[in-house]
Amino acid sequence: MTTETAAGQENIAEVVQKEVERTIQRSVRGIDVLLNRDEPDVGMTPKDVIYSRGTLRLYHYRPQSDEVYRIPVVLVMSLVSKPYILDLTPGVSFVEFLLKQGFDVFMIDWGVPRPEDSKLKLEDYTLDFIPSCIERVQAETEETDVSIIGYCMGGVLSLIYGGLFADAPMANLVCIATPVDYEGMGLFKQWSDPRWCDVDRIVDTLGNIPPELMYRSFEMLRPADRLVAYVRLWDNLWNDQYVKHYRLFNKWTSDQIPFPGECFRQTTKDLMWANKLMKGELTVGERIVDVKQIECPVLNLMAQHDHIAPYDATHKLTQLVSSEDKEDVVLKGGHVSLVAGMNAVTRLWPKVNEWLSVRSV
Repeated sequence: MTTETAAGQENIAEVVQKEVERTIQRSVRGIDVLLNRDEPDVGMTPKDVIYSRGTLRLYHYRPQSDEVYRIPVVLVMSLVSKPYILDLTPGVSFVEFLLKQGFDVFMIDWGVPRPEDSKLKLEDYTLDFIPSCIERVQAETEETDVSIIGYCMGGVLSLIYGGLFADAPMANLVCIATPVDYEGMGLFKQWSDPRWCDVDRIVDTLGNIPPELMYRSFEMLRPADRLVAYVRLWDNLWNDQYVKHYRLFNKWTSDQIPFPGECFRQTTKDLMWANKLMKGELTVGERIVDVKQIECPVLNLMAQHDHIAPYDATHKLTQLVSSEDKEDVVLKGGHVSLVAGMNAVTRLWPKVNEWLSVRSV
């Protein structure tokens, strides 16, 4: 046997041994994932509830740096998903990142709507809940102005809030994956067409829109994604880090919440059908939403491969405001990976810090 042959056999043996070990690890971890053993903890960044009302909770996160920027940051979440996507787990938490950069961070968590919350409308969120939370932040920090970061529909609510109050104390506004032009909503626009979507019947029958309905509608935008995710998981079951991240994201995407019925009816008719926010025709509580009133610095962050809030629906946001200091940024990623995961760690998070830090002193 030659030296080269012996070396080749040793290399083959190493490859086989490595694959055997990975197969064993796949089997063990596959059972853990299937049975949902040791479910990952989420939303672990230390915080205090400083205001509550119904299901709403206003969190104040405890500082993690010696020096803190003067202007506090308020995170405004979507109505259709839980907020821990911004605070997944230590080391993969946008909230934790902001705290370590020296920001004073608050979050509005809308909670899980109860049956009686089906009557909530845009008026409740933008004329009542958000202003009340901002007042509590002002009292807590003794600062007049705040920076608002809105994710997805949280960005829409933030824009409407700014368009309703000419004196809104917004020092800065950061919108992430925020649709404003609903003509660009792709399949969502087609599915909600009034010719076959009887929104009145849906809301009158169901009250709150079940989370299963919302989740399946997101899933149907890319029906092969779940199968592809399973294949990738199998290929990487031996990888601790990959499995951990898969379970974190899978937990969040499967953990959807009901959409308050009246708000669903209102957003479907006024935003999706009539595109009133884009046209400047939206009224909330009999008050016109004049987004042109927003003059503070605005950062509009979009994902290149966002199938939920596509570029066609998000890129005109800065055209609606009167701000002189405004910026559009398109980053690689999807609707979720834009704000969470390793993609966000290296792209969106540093951009937000770079942009917001110089405007927060």
